Amino acid sequence: MNTIQETAATLDFVVEAVPGLSATTLGWILVILAAAFEFLGVIGLKKYSEQKTAFNGFIYLLGFGGAFALLYFSFEYLQVSIAYAVWIGIGTAGAVIINMIFFGESKSMGRIVSVLLIVIGVVGLKFVS
Repeated sequence: MNTIQETAATLDFVVEAVPGLSATTLGWILVILAAAFEFLGVIGLKKYSEQKTAFNGFIYLLGFGGAFALLYFSFEYLQVSIAYAVWIGIGTAGAVIINMIFFGESKSMGRIVSVLLIVIGVVGLKFVS
């Protein structure tokens, strides 16, 4: 068995071992974790663009690499189109918020309303899937 198959088998074991945890719920947990790793990747990318150090590069690669891996595994439990769209929405909104809070980007009303619309769209996709 290769590493990807072993990881998928481990995730299936988690669904069976945790009472009340459905495969769909695990899929959404993986999407949320993928988005969290994407936030880490965004921070690493911003830091790496400012100062090219091994640590900043590592954070950048770990964040985006982890995000793609977790998103990939979520596809076992969710429709690809829904999982991907929700991940993109959370990641986009999160990146904008992170950059506004930590890196001094504009906090204009237009940006805030746009982020809220993204969040509404993500919530809507979650409810219809």
